[in-house]
Amino acid sequence: MSEPAILTIDQGTGSTKVLLVDVSGRVRARGSAPLERQTPQPGWVEHRGEDILASVRLAIDDAMAQSGELHVVAVGISNQRESMLLWEGATGRAISPVLSWQDRRTVDLCQRLTDAGNGDLVRRISGLPLDPMFSAVKAAWLLDTYDPERRLSTDLRLGTIDSWLLWHLTGEYVIEAGNASRTSLVDLTTGQWSLELLSVFGIPLEMLPRIVDSVGVMGSVRGVGGLDGVPVTGVLGDSHAALFAHAGWRSGVAKATYGTGSSVMTLIPEGAPDSDSLCRTIAWRLPGEEPALAWEANILSAGSTLTWLASVLDTSVEDLVGEAAADSAGVVLVPAFNGLGAPWWDPSASATVTGLSLSTTKAHLGRAALDSVVMQVADVLHALRAASTDLDVLLVDGGMTGNRDLMGRQAAVSDVRVEVSTTAELSALGAAHAAGLGAGLWTMADLDKLPREYEEITPVAVSFHLHSQWRDALRRSQGPGRESTTVESPTHPSSTRKPNAREDAES
Repeated sequence: MSEPAILTIDQGTGSTKVLLVDVSGRVRARGSAPLERQTPQPGWVEHRGEDILASVRLAIDDAMAQSGELHVVAVGISNQRESMLLWEGATGRAISPVLSWQDRRTVDLCQRLTDAGNGDLVRRISGLPLDPMFSAVKAAWLLDTYDPERRLSTDLRLGTIDSWLLWHLTGEYVIEAGNASRTSLVDLTTGQWSLELLSVFGIPLEMLPRIVDSVGVMGSVRGVGGLDGVPVTGVLGDSHAALFAHAGWRSGVAKATYGTGSSVMTLIPEGAPDSDSLCRTIAWRLPGEEPALAWEANILSAGSTLTWLASVLDTSVEDLVGEAAADSAGVVLVPAFNGLGAPWWDPSASATVTGLSLSTTKAHLGRAALDSVVMQVADVLHALRAASTDLDVLLVDGGMTGNRDLMGRQAAVSDVRVEVSTTAELSALGAAHAAGLGAGLWTMADLDKLPREYEEITPVAVSFHLHSQWRDALRRSQGPGRESTTVESPTHPSSTRKPNAREDAES
């Protein structure tokens, strides 16, 4: 007798993963396929739309080959956000590359829009800063490049990865509310496209997909073996999906995902003041309910910092991490390879290494790279507290959380309880939870009761000087005119704080 199951697609920056999840919430099968990216010029990061579709199909085939007695009754999608492309409505053929969320070719466009006085307007309406990470400037660049006169607005489709996948899986032209909110084109007060922002970026409304809830039937799969006729009932951006899997609707919970970059997210408490350091975004929108709004901080380089340094030093990431020194001996790495994200939002910042000496070793550089991840997240947690957010626990996921020393240092410098999920693939699992909710397999009360296992992390010793060294390195990395605003910006407890016993012993 067959068992009902949910197939969930997690389309990421470097790969696509697929899970089969049963009605008890257990992962029963896994599939995966790699995804290439291209960097044709410095700061340009692209995918081919067809490569994304191929990786999705391969990962689905991989998982379905292990399905056994499982019968797929619903499909969920988790996707890399902010990435955007153009395609033909008649054929579905991509006519542009996918501009990755990591792509920085629109730095100059952001500056022009800022100089024209649009920065405050964009943040006020959309909740997002004017930054190359977000989709609106990518959309403007794509249209300026492929349809500068805007003559093909009724023929072309402009969408993020969830829209691209839904178009090809179901034929529907829609975008999930949380993904839409990451474009800088949605009015958070209405949850719909803002005509004022569309005018700022020069984007015709008729080119954009219809915004839909995060759960509910969004179309039925067609042309994919074993899934024909199965409804897609849940879609979430990858960071939103991870928060959903962590039961992020509970108060006092923040999550941090450690991947290529890092995302820290928590729901906004009622009455919280606005913050210039954090993004406001739609976490998810359930049918018949107001959107759940979240603070989010996007860190542009986390795992990618280690990948870069390992390549420069001609070693592997595993060896770099395994051989990292206990202390960096004063070496600090600020990984502003594509500028700085939250809480600084400085696209002109430059990657910087300070504190080098003739005694600096590969082991010291490895520790500095790891500490750069820890300190960026700690900056963000300080900004969250400044926004009147009470944090009881930081729930963490992603490949880097397997490094318990890294997580112990995170707990020490952030002064927060850190718990590591023992379940991998949190984004995929969150999309499965959303799809199960949309298919009527679960209620929110059922999801709240699903077992979630964590390991609480014990803080480890760090040098008290790390805080001031990090601040000094940040000052050096900042773009012209930003130094005076960043030295006193949210970054860790004041230097007047007394070191704790662990820090005092280490220093």
